[in-house]
Amino acid sequence: MGDESKTYDDIKPVGTDADEGLYRDLSEVLKDSAQVHETVHLESGFVEPEINISAADDTEDLKAQLAAARADLYNYRQRTERERTKIVRLLTLDRIADFLPALDNLDRALTAPEDGPARNVLIGVRMVQKQFLSILEDMGVSVIAAAEGLPFDPLLHDAIETEKVENSALDGVILRELARGYRSNERVMRAAQVRVGRYKTDESYETN
Repeated sequence: MGDESKTYDDIKPVGTDADEGLYRDLSEVLKDSAQVHETVHLESGFVEPEINISAADDTEDLKAQLAAARADLYNYRQRTERERTKIVRLLTLDRIADFLPALDNLDRALTAPEDGPARNVLIGVRMVQKQFLSILEDMGVSVIAAAEGLPFDPLLHDAIETEKVENSALDGVILRELARGYRSNERVMRAAQVRVGRYKTDESYETN
């Protein structure tokens, strides 16, 4: 490598009459040889490792994109399954609501005195009623509490009747349940119909 960097001035004999053209040609050959050596050195020492690093980065990037796509697909499937289940649930509740009037008729039938001639019939009706309520409970439907003495809740109760009361403690209190109410985890299917006490000095409820 020592001679590859020599120039025309290095190889020209000092104090001779040699042909300067020949020495100039030889100097150019040495310069070209040095440039070729430097190019080969750069290509073998730096270019190839840079290509390998770029390929590795691309592979890691593709792996990250694939993992993200898998996660998105999993989340999409979970979300659509929850939405499908909710829709089926709501449709089922709508169908259940169609049977509530029939259940109301059973409740009305049970208001008859059980010591009369229809006693055995009433016992059978009560068994059917309990069976209906048990099925509804298994389907996630429960009866709204609306017993006498409970406070009126406008989110759960429908005050279709009011009654004046002398005792202020009974103001806004349920005096009687007129029709059962039903609810599920998702919504109130039907508010309980009730009679509510109204204290005589309170104008928050309409009179009959």
